[in-house]
Amino acid sequence: FKFQFKNVEYSSGRNKTFLCYLVDVQGVNGGAAAAEGNTLRGYMEDEHISGHAEEAFFHQVLPEYDPQRRYLVTWYVSSSPCAACAAKLAEILRQRPTMRLKLMAARLFMWEEPEVQDGLRRLSVAGCKLRVMKPTDFQYTWDTFVEPEDQSYVPWEDIQENYEFYEEKLSNILQ
Repeated sequence: FKFQFKNVEYSSGRNKTFLCYLVDVQGVNGGAAAAEGNTLRGYMEDEHISGHAEEAFFHQVLPEYDPQRRYLVTWYVSSSPCAACAAKLAEILRQRPTMRLKLMAARLFMWEEPEVQDGLRRLSVAGCKLRVMKPTDFQYTWDTFVEPEDQSYVPWEDIQENYEFYEEKLSNILQ
């Protein structure tokens, strides 16, 4: 977690994606789903799956879609999606109109590349709420998804400055 989620500007050596997720499934008229424990929680990393974590999520966690239900999906990811994953996610959101995806990224993947920027814009147009993880989001992610093994979360020195850097880049991309 501490290495992969660190929101550094240049992510040398950070070549996999960690995806922590929460999924709330609601029934017709906004009621809770019939199944007990209708909130799914977990994480994936693309090192242990075939393909990218974003696409694998829809094969392993939410392979079935019921248009009578509403899905509120929240992702905390170590890096924003690549261009290909952003395009696939935008298509999935168009095919699943009762699904809402909120994606919070620790850092932006290859944000200077035009095709990545286009992918993030298409994802936003498809209804995904994109934002950069705030310092408080790192604490929440640590508390919710990490098994700390007697370690505590300690924010790194430039966490706020790096957040502001990436927040400005994402804002400019989505304009």
